[in-house]
Amino acid sequence: MPAPPAPRRVLAQIAMVMNLDKCIGCHTCSVTCKQTWTNRAGTEYAWFNNVETRPGQGYPRGYEDQDAWRGGWRLRRGRLVPRAGGRFSRLARIFANPDLPELDDYYQPWTYDYETLTTAPLGDDVPTAPPRSLVDGRPTAVTWGPNWDDDLGGGPGQLAADPVLRKVGDDVRLDYENSFMFYLPRICEHCLNPSCVAACPSGALYKRLEDGIVLVDQDRCRGWRMCVSGCPYKKVYFNHRTGKAEKCTMCYPRIEAGEPTICSETCVGRLRYLGVVLYDPDRVGEAASVEDEHDLYPAQLGCFLDPDDPDVAAAAEASGVPHEWVTAARRSPVHALISRYRVALPLHPEYRTMPMVWYIPPLSPIVDALAGTGNDGEDAGNLFGAIDALRIPVSYLAELFTAGDPGPVRDTLRKLAAMRSHMRRANLGEDEDPGIAKSVGMEPAEIERMYRLLALAKYEDRYVIPTAYSASSAAGDGDAVHECSLDGPGGPGMLEGRPPPGPASAPRRVNLLNWSGRGRPAGLFPPRAGHAGSAGHAGSAGEEA
Repeated sequence: MPAPPAPRRVLAQIAMVMNLDKCIGCHTCSVTCKQTWTNRAGTEYAWFNNVETRPGQGYPRGYEDQDAWRGGWRLRRGRLVPRAGGRFSRLARIFANPDLPELDDYYQPWTYDYETLTTAPLGDDVPTAPPRSLVDGRPTAVTWGPNWDDDLGGGPGQLAADPVLRKVGDDVRLDYENSFMFYLPRICEHCLNPSCVAACPSGALYKRLEDGIVLVDQDRCRGWRMCVSGCPYKKVYFNHRTGKAEKCTMCYPRIEAGEPTICSETCVGRLRYLGVVLYDPDRVGEAASVEDEHDLYPAQLGCFLDPDDPDVAAAAEASGVPHEWVTAARRSPVHALISRYRVALPLHPEYRTMPMVWYIPPLSPIVDALAGTGNDGEDAGNLFGAIDALRIPVSYLAELFTAGDPGPVRDTLRKLAAMRSHMRRANLGEDEDPGIAKSVGMEPAEIERMYRLLALAKYEDRYVIPTAYSASSAAGDGDAVHECSLDGPGGPGMLEGRPPPGPASAPRRVNLLNWSGRGRPAGLFPPRAGHAGSAGHAGSAGEEA
């Protein structure tokens, strides 16, 4: 079979993989992230990193119910369109967006009136510190929190509220009290096809060309909050003090210095991996538009490129990716776990945003369940048979990571089970059984390398991050590649680069709040066909055409 042609363009993306088998739900990552990025007024409820208990409703409550929140993309006559609607439908409700979670859906942030404890007079009663709202300082009742599901312990009253569990059969709900829970850390996915960027009317959200990190330009942000609705993971937050959108920045100042994110640095379980992934940007749109949702995971895998391929390396450097980044991609633990070993899976690929934070599903409860029945919990044959007998079945994990397709999840769990059995024989001094590795399509040496990465990897093996570089020449072949999809010729208003009407002067933005609704303010609409450069500048804000 002939090799596929070399890509015309190659871009680099900083990506993350989390091994859910190691997460203990300590929330250290959440606390350190909040102390670093959201410890100021207006962000009391915002958690750029949060850890959810699964099954559960998540944070904000029911964020996975896209019928309610209309986030991500959908296919319409074979074309990708935002679930929130097209450009004109979003513009029509720009001042009243109904598809927004309320503060109660996140939770009412609170503190305690500690002054009552320190100033209470001596008496027979023990003073208490009543809760007070961090928003207005008034007394409040604590009714929800960022991981309230952990406190509820998966009680029967909460089962119906899990959007993922609603897609799984009734047998899970009836037997739920005997099932296990696992923890799911979440940050912004920094997607290859971010719907939040497309939803922003002012072009404030953009995806950096050099490393793929999605950021918010605070100067451009007008507080429309369309990005909050457009993000299906609900990882964009509105700062009610500044009137601006804020989100996870992938700790880009640390990434630029070659250091891991603060959540990775402080992770107690050492479950996070950071590295470079090379991908073909010309395949992204096609991959996100496949008809069958079960094909989205393999389609996204098809966008990733092999950095060991000389043609890929040459195309990457021709596209402006530095040689150091190509070298880092070859050593990348993320590339190894996603593309080489294929044990990491994307979160909700059915949203068609092409997420770049991937997860290794948990396996430990299978071993515990087998050991509790008196069977050998590390034997490969027992493990393979138990994968399809999970108390929370593979179908639940599949709804999270593969759009409901249990095949890739089952393959991943089988590889992890084979790794446990193979390494157990090695550690006990037993003879090697090559059949264990071959049963999952791997070689014994390959399984051992995967084991070292998952179980024994050192700091420099888990985080392979090159330092920052300028992406000014990363377009390739002279094409103009814009950081924001709305910041190109013909894009909607509030653009920096368009000249105003009249004499040449400095570019300016369009202030929609001052527009009378008459005329065609410069930069508000794309130029009409045949009138490029003039039709879009027939009038200024408040002027008639």
